[in-house]
Amino acid sequence: MSKERTDSQIKLCCAAFYQSDIVRLMLGDVLHPGGLELTGHLGAVMGLKKTDRVLDVACGRGASTVHLAERFGCQVTGLDYGAENIAAARARAAERDLAHLATFRQGDVEGLPFYDGAFDAVISECSFCTFLDKAAAAREMARVLRPNGQMGLTDMTVRGGPLPADLQGLLSWVACVAGAGTPESYVASFRGAGFGHFTVEDHRDALLEMVNDVRRRLLGVELAVGLGKLDLGDPNLDEGKRLALRAVELIE
Repeated sequence: MSKERTDSQIKLCCAAFYQSDIVRLMLGDVLHPGGLELTGHLGAVMGLKKTDRVLDVACGRGASTVHLAERFGCQVTGLDYGAENIAAARARAAERDLAHLATFRQGDVEGLPFYDGAFDAVISECSFCTFLDKAAAAREMARVLRPNGQMGLTDMTVRGGPLPADLQGLLSWVACVAGAGTPESYVASFRGAGFGHFTVEDHRDALLEMVNDVRRRLLGVELAVGLGKLDLGDPNLDEGKRLALRAVELIE
């Protein structure tokens, strides 16, 4: 099997995972630690303003895209690999009467469907760690930014060496765990794409809060499935609980 085909299958698997009912049950529509509060903080740190054109990479169901458009009054374009996510995101923007500011497009970060210098700012929330070719993704985000544009990133990171072997499987990858790198490795990826002047903040408390919330929801889902109140097909709840517990151990 070719590498291109394998990469495409992983991307499709990742997109399907984040469009699934089980993920919406676990995380809701905001698929990253810190929720919209951290999204707003990121926009404030970047100094977003009404005249800015912003790209939200891997926007999911559009929660952050719509929030940024609503809070800062700027034009925000959300991009996601999953067609179902894009449809849900457009519906969200229309429901909030923000379709004129928050628009959406399906696409791949490793080949962004935008011209050079199309945006004043690019954000990526808890998605860079899932990108298979991080160097290509960083180059593409740099390409679509105007000169002196800004890149805002929130993501999973690891400290020290690689993750334990039990956190390097496919489920861990699509769940934003296996592909995580150190803050230094992320900086190196973006520096290699031409970025400079980096500011790094630690928000591990937001990550710990999200993981603990997922653990609580997993227990609730397991109870509902056991009582016959909920049918999710055949989800691997035991593996989900194990991954969540291991994540807590590593964060703490």
